[in-house]
Amino acid sequence: MGGMFGVVSKEDCVMDVYFGADYHSHLGTRRGGMAIWDGSSFNRAIHNIENVQFRAKFESELFSLKGNMGIGCISDTDPQPLLVRSHLGMYAISTVGKIGNKDELIEKALSLPNVHFMESNKGTISMTELVAVIVDNEESFKNGILKAQELIQGSCSLLILTPQGIYAARDKLGRTPLVIGKKKGTFCAASESCTFANLGYTFHYELGPGEIVLLTPDGMQKIAPPGNKKRICAFLWVYYGYPSSTYEGMSVELMRYRNGAAMAGKDDIKADIVAGVPDSGTGHAIGYSNESKIPYARPFIKYTPTWSRSFIPQEQKIRNLIARMKLMPIPELVSGKRLLLCDDSVVRGTQMKETTELLYKANVKEIHLRPACPPIIFNCKFLNFSASRSVMDLAARRAITEVEGRESDNIEPYIDPETDKYHCMVDCIRKKLNLTTLKYQNVGDMVDAIGIGSENICTYCWNGKGE
Repeated sequence: MGGMFGVVSKEDCVMDVYFGADYHSHLGTRRGGMAIWDGSSFNRAIHNIENVQFRAKFESELFSLKGNMGIGCISDTDPQPLLVRSHLGMYAISTVGKIGNKDELIEKALSLPNVHFMESNKGTISMTELVAVIVDNEESFKNGILKAQELIQGSCSLLILTPQGIYAARDKLGRTPLVIGKKKGTFCAASESCTFANLGYTFHYELGPGEIVLLTPDGMQKIAPPGNKKRICAFLWVYYGYPSSTYEGMSVELMRYRNGAAMAGKDDIKADIVAGVPDSGTGHAIGYSNESKIPYARPFIKYTPTWSRSFIPQEQKIRNLIARMKLMPIPELVSGKRLLLCDDSVVRGTQMKETTELLYKANVKEIHLRPACPPIIFNCKFLNFSASRSVMDLAARRAITEVEGRESDNIEPYIDPETDKYHCMVDCIRKKLNLTTLKYQNVGDMVDAIGIGSENICTYCWNGKGE
């Protein structure tokens, strides 16, 4: 998905930008970047961080970077921040999101006089540069950002670093978070609130949908008010949000405890131990264990020193390899046992297949899988959280095709957990993954565990609702 961190300060801010950006590395890493304003010019560094940690790549840059304002980012798509010079002046820009109508907006931009695109990512035009072009065709940063929010179908949160300060803007429907932290003489803007504590910041403000603010060392100025409609992504709590982060006042880790407890409250399975697939399944498993009174254990440990998160590589073969190599079993804990296993989700199912084979080799007697969300039936149109190129990559869609005997557009019966077709789909997935039982969380209990009202949450990937 990607994440951003920006700082404005009365003192040098390079170390805060460095650590703040690094604290977003869990959001999917391909490129990392920093841009610093030193009072007279911009200094920028961008590195490939697919196989090397952000801190290791940028440590050598720190001694050459000085300045009291800067932005850093972790990107799962484009190299950024970009440096731009336009009639608005010099600035650096970083974005998070996904533009569904990118081709349309590119053609529209190219119809304007003197517009061209130079940044590219494997032959494609950078989303961040496209946003910069839209912004530059207006008479102010405020109007440019508002125009981008109006035109973009999907989502786009952004930070724009100027010599005057940092413009921070949350996407139009608030699908991704953007929060402001504060300490003496310094303000920061972050995708993740977990960045605050260790850097000495306290929570100051959370931007609403489409809201724009300008941060300077002297304070925060509201540039454009928030909109009334919000559709924040539920997967922030279920999956890719960091456990110590909070969105809309709701803790990620506490949501996972509540979600796991809700699953246990409607389950009657007999098991010897409860476990979570590390890391994002762990909180759900603890909640399940606390509610069910079935002991919690760790039947395998994730080897973190060298293996990155397995959704990062584009090739499925490499993702499967990483999924297998990074989990180390502890046979003594599970041999002959009935295991209740919680995971955040089942997307393609290939990694879970690797996990079940690993556990059976450790002599597990039974595996009962409890995903913390419903079956994923639609690819996300709004965020880059999955590397799936086709909806038919999804385990649920492949199961629907098998049940129907062909690819089918009649998806509605498979969304409702009360229908026979839904149960046939789930049983098909269970057999493919070689599970003893499989029971998904339902969308209502998941949304209740988040606790901010269903009208504020996007659930598109499960039921097609969230426009």
